[in-house]
Amino acid sequence: MLTAHDLELRVGVRELLTTTSFQIAPGDRIGLVGRNGAGKTTLTKVLAAEGQPSAGRVVHTGEVGYLPQDPRTGDLDVEAMDRILSARGLDVLVRQMRDTEGEMASADDHTRDTAMDRYSRLEERFTAAGGYAAESEAGRIAANLGLDERILGQTLGTLSGGQRRRVELARILFSGADTLMLDEPTNHLDADSIVWLREFLRDYSGGFLVISHDTDLMRAVVNKVFHLDATRAELDQYNLGWDAYLLQRETDQRRRKRERANTEKKASALLAQADKMRAKASKAVAAQNMMRRAERMMAGLEEERVTDKVAKLRFPDPAPCGRTPLTAEGLSKTYGSQEVFTNVDLAIDRGSRVVILGFNGAGKTTLLRLLAGVEEPDTGEVVPGHGLKIGYYAQEHETLDASRTVVENLRHAAPDLTDTQVRSVLGSFLFSGDDADKPVRVLSGGEKTRLALAALVVSAANVLLLDEPTNNLDPASRAEILSALHGYAGAVVMVTHDEGAVEALAPERVVLLPDGDEDLWNDSYAELISLA
Repeated sequence: MLTAHDLELRVGVRELLTTTSFQIAPGDRIGLVGRNGAGKTTLTKVLAAEGQPSAGRVVHTGEVGYLPQDPRTGDLDVEAMDRILSARGLDVLVRQMRDTEGEMASADDHTRDTAMDRYSRLEERFTAAGGYAAESEAGRIAANLGLDERILGQTLGTLSGGQRRRVELARILFSGADTLMLDEPTNHLDADSIVWLREFLRDYSGGFLVISHDTDLMRAVVNKVFHLDATRAELDQYNLGWDAYLLQRETDQRRRKRERANTEKKASALLAQADKMRAKASKAVAAQNMMRRAERMMAGLEEERVTDKVAKLRFPDPAPCGRTPLTAEGLSKTYGSQEVFTNVDLAIDRGSRVVILGFNGAGKTTLLRLLAGVEEPDTGEVVPGHGLKIGYYAQEHETLDASRTVVENLRHAAPDLTDTQVRSVLGSFLFSGDDADKPVRVLSGGEKTRLALAALVVSAANVLLLDEPTNNLDPASRAEILSALHGYAGAVVMVTHDEGAVEALAPERVVLLPDGDEDLWNDSYAELISLA
């Protein structure tokens, strides 16, 4: 069980959460919701002991398994299966047993006998820790998340970002932790894996808290909802399932709207009365007090309106370019002994719209990285056409410099803009005041998405390479992006699991990986989007 006592969260001077207490007990299936930037990821990190609260404390009475939104592993030379087994400390024993097996084949009698004795002891420890049954369980979880034996035998450094994230999810689910903290667990999962994850969480005997913009997942698994309200820095706790929560939330919003209207009415009346009174010297002090009171009331309303804003997004007017600004010829890529794809050709004409589909690990992200010049192909080349200006959105946000602040990142993306212009752009993406000076490493996934999109807006790109641009976004922000995508006049090459994003893109062509086959888009490809 996990218990939060008098918890408070702040980022700089901004208050994310006022004094709050709650617990996550076995059987609690909690959906944590709120607008992008409200502090959901920050709260989850604190609950998982990956961050410190501003005040209060978190008490764990069992193990906590934490899946961050952007998981990073230190050692990319570790095999995927060993990474999963490490959740129960079995990876070390497995490696020692493998090494000992090699020594058991030695022609030297002493070496062979010593190795056999060591292997027996290691196997006893392995069996006591769950052993072969646990290894089979890990393999079963991994398979249900789309990780087959071939992938599990590869080192993490040879896997795509989506595959590494699924390895981390498999590791957390295999851990047997008493409480799970899952930040956007369905990112990079295909439709079958999402269905399996729903069943796993529905049957999970411990407690968990999940952040997800997948409403079908929330509807299927949660029995409580915590709403982190950015306008009040409060955590509203609903002991309700998803659909019941939505109804109650709508009722609460109508009530608060009435309260805001009443506050505005009272503040206006106070200002009108103060205006009448201040002409009389005997009532000047009372009039000033009334005006200050009304201003405080209006300031609270204005702060609430600002927090409720959605970033206004308009992709750039594309810079002039030739008829075919980007061409790829004979591209191939291999990681270690793993061949990703070979001999891929692609021509991106001015204003064309292309969607890339393929199963997880087929090389979709890799192809975008090659086109963006982030990686070099093993064979073939990417040929820039006349006037090419690329805007690249990376799903793992690696185009952002985590060591720099928000404003420094945008200055780097648009060195010709003045400081006033940079801050104006950031303000339109809801980074105002102290938020613009925050280091990128403390941003939530949704905030990183907004910053990366802001960099695209100032780029004047005529070819956008978009890798899962709607991940980690609340519904209002997602709708804004889809509207901007629909109205963009330049060329777009997109990778996505989001059917709505493909609909907004209205693609003309589809590229199927790993074979690199290209075809005109038709509705029969739509069913492949969620499976990709």
